[in-house]
Amino acid sequence: MAGFLADVTVVVHFAALLYIGLGGFLAWRWPKSIFVHVFFALWGVAVNVLPIPCPLTTLEDHFRAEQGLGPLPGGFNEYYIYDDLIPRSLLPVVAVGAVVLLVVSYVGVYRRWSAERVGTA
Repeated sequence: MAGFLADVTVVVHFAALLYIGLGGFLAWRWPKSIFVHVFFALWGVAVNVLPIPCPLTTLEDHFRAEQGLGPLPGGFNEYYIYDDLIPRSLLPVVAVGAVVLLVVSYVGVYRRWSAERVGTA
């Protein structure tokens, strides 16, 4: 069961990363969801910048320990993403692209919000 739960945690972790990167665009359709997205985005930045452990990585490590495995070497990103999905040489480009996506999504949310306010005034 621990192996299954570890796998589920990995899927949830990837979903959370996708939401952090693209969730601002969901707020174009559901504007109030931007508050949830801002929380996730700030949490994602904090986990990567500050010495705060990611709860999903901690959970996966727990399930790995139940299977007699050690913690993820280097953490989630290091283990699953770097070099396998994204070559390390492209990490700066991907980081800039992620910030651009975030800004574009937030500008879109703001434009929609301000257009709705003008329309209701």
